[in-house]
Amino acid sequence: MNDVIARFTAIVGAEHALTDAADIAPYLVENRGLYHGTTPLVLRPGTVEEVSAILKLASETGTAIVPQGGNTGHVAGQIPREGKGDLVLSLTRLNRIREIDPVGNVIVADAGCILADIQAAADSVNRLFPLSLGSEGSCRIGGNLSSNAGGTAVLAYGNTRQLCLGLEVVLPTGDIWNGLRKLKKDNTGYDLRDLFIGAEGTLGVITGAVLKLFPKPLGHQVAFAGVASVEAALAVFDMAQSLCGGALTGFELMPRLGVEFTTRHIPGVRDPMDTVHPWYTLIDISTSNSAETAERMMLSLLEQAMAAGLVENAVIAANDTQAKALWHMRESMSPAQKPEGGSIKHDVSVPVANVPAFMHEADAAVVAAIPGARICAFGHMGDGNIHYNISQPVGADKQAFLARWHEINTIVHGIVLSYNGSISAEHGIGQLKRDELAEVRSAIEIDLMHRIKHAFDPAGIMNPGKVLKV
Repeated sequence: MNDVIARFTAIVGAEHALTDAADIAPYLVENRGLYHGTTPLVLRPGTVEEVSAILKLASETGTAIVPQGGNTGHVAGQIPREGKGDLVLSLTRLNRIREIDPVGNVIVADAGCILADIQAAADSVNRLFPLSLGSEGSCRIGGNLSSNAGGTAVLAYGNTRQLCLGLEVVLPTGDIWNGLRKLKKDNTGYDLRDLFIGAEGTLGVITGAVLKLFPKPLGHQVAFAGVASVEAALAVFDMAQSLCGGALTGFELMPRLGVEFTTRHIPGVRDPMDTVHPWYTLIDISTSNSAETAERMMLSLLEQAMAAGLVENAVIAANDTQAKALWHMRESMSPAQKPEGGSIKHDVSVPVANVPAFMHEADAAVVAAIPGARICAFGHMGDGNIHYNISQPVGADKQAFLARWHEINTIVHGIVLSYNGSISAEHGIGQLKRDELAEVRSAIEIDLMHRIKHAFDPAGIMNPGKVLKV
């Protein structure tokens, strides 16, 4: 084994091959602390050619490789297995913006580019890269692509899959597939790009991508509205779609409990209203012509929603700083749960029209199972993606509560499936939901996935133990 480690180290140089326990520790823990892995070596290649050499040697030696970007994933797809000798392949040094083409509305970036840096590069040429996540200051675009990340702008722009035109991928053999095409129309055979997006590094290593850019909106308006129920929030969303059409770029749902958690635990966050409401919606409108148009559209929506008795109170951001503050509250709801003790989390989606029914049924089932459970369900109501998170009862034992994770997942996911929903809306499968995937997808679907996996990675070296049972 020492000889193999030496051969891998020689590819990237000793400076970029980490073996010290303190140096490799950050690469081994999933950010929720649910999964801890082990590895004898973290490799940090600086070129695509080095990635190629690593995978070629891995195929030769039968060494398992775990690709990792910013280590912000929520399902442990980026964490090596414990005691299996997996090597971590960190893409963080592949962080170059290769090209920006504002006329063609594309940007070509290395997989290790931080999402916020891609957003800033687009902004520098008066363009918008709309993928937006709470972790955008540390997550990497390769990981976003590998997990088909969603975020807050899916309603208008789609998931990461819809924002990608082409990929560069290193295959398990070390071969490099250059699919960095800027074409919006290309019907030449199977779409290989879509196989790697969402595959969580189990088929190959994404090293570069062609991403879509968009003209920056000239008008942008954000409002925070209090409503009495999830049904009222859904009715406001329906009204917003009719009034705003494609200008509706975000519609988020938040409970009162989530507002209390964020104002209690997140520095700088304050309740924007002086009235208390059971539920809140965050409405985001972007227009291509003027700020006045966006303002008129938002005012008209809120006036009509109030007249219909749907919105009880609302505040409109007066400037960009206030708009960012409202979004910061929404994006802080998950970390704000940590100081409250254990949290059992779900990333699910149901048809938008079924969100209220799902919420009521899940709430009743969860509270019946764990009396006193504090349900902090929030998320992207506009696309039916709810982060159905449950905080432990006040004063409960954290570990005893978390020990019921699988039990509660089974309850919630069963209700999700009864509405023809998904147990993973935007976080992926990884290790966390791998076994459950085999239970909720049909036998033919699982068989096809295994066939694809074997075709691309017959030696089974690419991120083994993730997505599929082996």
